[in-house]
Amino acid sequence: MKRDPRQLVRLLAFARPYRWVFVVGVVATLISSGLNLVFPALFGRLIDASFLKVGSTDTSQLDRTVVALLGIFALSAVFGAAQSFLLSRVGAGVVADLRRAVFAHLLTLSPRFFGEHKTGDLTSRLTSDVGTVQTVTSTALAQLAAQSVSLVGAVVLLVTTSPRLSLLTLAVIPLVIGTAVTIGRRIRQVSREVQDAVAGANASAEEAISGVRVVQSFTAEGVEEGRYGQGVTQSFLAALKRARLQALMAGVMSFLTFGALAVVLWYGGRLVMAGSLTPGNLVTFLFYALQVGGTVVALTGVFNQFQEALGASGRIFELLDERSDLPQPAQPAPLARAEGRVSFEGVSFTYDGDQTEGTRAAVLRDVTLDVPAGQVVALVGPSGAGKTTLVNLIPRFWDVTGGTLRVDGRDVRDYALADLRAQVGLVPQETLLFSGSIRENILYGRPGARPDEVEAAARAANAHEFIRAFPHGYETVVGERGVKLSGGQRQRVAIARAILKDPRILILDEATSALDNESESLVQAALERLMQGRTTFVIAHRLSTIRNADRILVMDAGRVTEDGTHAQLLAAGGLYRDLYELQFRAEQDAQADLNLTTT
Repeated sequence: MKRDPRQLVRLLAFARPYRWVFVVGVVATLISSGLNLVFPALFGRLIDASFLKVGSTDTSQLDRTVVALLGIFALSAVFGAAQSFLLSRVGAGVVADLRRAVFAHLLTLSPRFFGEHKTGDLTSRLTSDVGTVQTVTSTALAQLAAQSVSLVGAVVLLVTTSPRLSLLTLAVIPLVIGTAVTIGRRIRQVSREVQDAVAGANASAEEAISGVRVVQSFTAEGVEEGRYGQGVTQSFLAALKRARLQALMAGVMSFLTFGALAVVLWYGGRLVMAGSLTPGNLVTFLFYALQVGGTVVALTGVFNQFQEALGASGRIFELLDERSDLPQPAQPAPLARAEGRVSFEGVSFTYDGDQTEGTRAAVLRDVTLDVPAGQVVALVGPSGAGKTTLVNLIPRFWDVTGGTLRVDGRDVRDYALADLRAQVGLVPQETLLFSGSIRENILYGRPGARPDEVEAAARAANAHEFIRAFPHGYETVVGERGVKLSGGQRQRVAIARAILKDPRILILDEATSALDNESESLVQAALERLMQGRTTFVIAHRLSTIRNADRILVMDAGRVTEDGTHAQLLAAGGLYRDLYELQFRAEQDAQADLNLTTT
C-alpha cells in the first residue's frame, strides 16, 4: 500500500478536541528545552569561577552560579513534568477517540466486508495499530518542536562560544541526517510488515479460540498451534529485521556523535593550551555539542516514530475509508411502523454482485412473490436452494442484483437502514448471545424497556421459569456466545429478545432444527406467540412444524418452484411431497428403531 504522509495530517485531526491541552503541553516543552540551553553557560561560569580564581577566598560568584543552576534545574523539572502529563493526556484521548471512530465505522459496513476480512486482522488494527500512532499525536510532535528549538539554540550558542570548533561539530550533521533518511525509509517498510504479520497471527488465534470446541473435538490443537506459530514466526522475523535496522541506525549515530566529540575535545584542548579558549568555555562548548548531537539523534528517533505511525495509520485509514456497498438514500422515506407487506419482483442475486454472463451462478433467479401483511410463509427446499439468502435480502444484509424488493410498496433501498431493520426481527438457528447477563441480552431487543416488560417477554418466550431457577435469575451471566446455557435456553432468550423488539416482519431461520423434542416443543410454543400478528418467514427443515403455515414456498436452485398450503402441495405432487414422504419415512424408521431398542 502506498504510504501518503497526508495520512498523518488526517491523524492529527483527531487531536483537535484537545488542542488547548496540546498547546499548553508544547509551551511547557519549549520552556523546558529553553531552560536546558541556559545551564551549559552557567556550568562554564562555574568552572571558570573555580579554576581561574585558585587561592581566592571570594566565593560569591561561585555561590550565585550554583543557586542559578539549582533554580534552572528545578524549573526545568516542573515544566518537564507538566509536559509529560499534558501530552500523555492528549495521546490517551486521541487513541480512545480513534478506536471509537474505527469501531463505529466498522459497524456500518455490510456483511460482505466482514466476509472478506478476518476478525483477528480487524481487532489488530483496533488495538496495536492505534496504539502505534499514539506517540505521534502526543509526545512526538512536542519532541519535534522541542528538539528543533534545542537544535537551533544550541547551534547558535556553539557558534557564539567558538566559531572554529563549531565547524567541526556541524560537519557531522549532514551525515547524521542522511543516515536517518536512508535507513528510516527501510524501517517504515519493515514496520508495515511487522504490523501485517501480527494481524495475521491474531486472525489465526481469533479463529482457533472462537472455534475451540471444534479444534479440540478433531484433536487439531497441533494444527492450530502450527498455524499460529507460523504467523508469530513471520512477525518475529520482521521484528528482527526492524531491530537490525534500528540498531544499525543507532550505531552509526553513536559513532558519528562521539567521534565528533573526540575530535572537538582534541582540537579544543589545543585551543585552551594556546590560550585562545578558557576551560569554562570549552566545557560550555562540549555541553552544547552534546546537546546538538543528542538533539539530532532524538530527531532521528522522532523520524522513526513518524515512519512507524505512517504504516499503522495507513492500515487504520484503510478501514475508515472503506465504504459500505449498501448505500443510504439521500432523503429516506419515513417508516415509523411498517404494515409488513413484502414483495419480490423479479429478484435475482449473486454474492459477487455481478449478473453478467460467465460470472458465478446466481443464488436467486427471477423470484416474484407477494406476501401480504400478517401472513406466515414457510420456505422449504434442499440445501443451497437460496432460502436463507432470500430472507437476508429483507433487512438489506445484501442488496438485490436484479429486480426489486419492496416493503409496504416501496423499494427497501428507499428507507434508512436503521428504520428498515427496526421493523425486522431475526431468530437464527445458531443463536448468538453476548457475554453479559440474561437481562442484558433480552434488553438488546429494546434497550430502554422496563423490568416488567423484560419479564413479560421472557414469559411469552417460555424462558421465565428456567431464568428464575438460576441463583442470580435475570442477572445470570451467560458466558461468551451464551455457552453457559443449553441450546433450547439460548433460543428462548433469543425469542424473548425478538418479542421485546416487537418487529412487524419476523424471520425464523430453522430456529428449532438443532433442539431435542422437549426443548423444541417449548420453543415452538414461544414462536407461535411471537408470530401472532406479524408477517413471518419460516425456514424449516422439519416439515411437520410448518403444516399450519398460511403458505409454503418450495425453492430449488434459486427459484420458487411450488407455492401453496400443506394440503395443496401434497395433493399436487412434486418436490414438496417427495421431501415430506422422505422425511416421514425417516421419522417412522427412527421411531421403529427406538421401539425395538426399548423392548
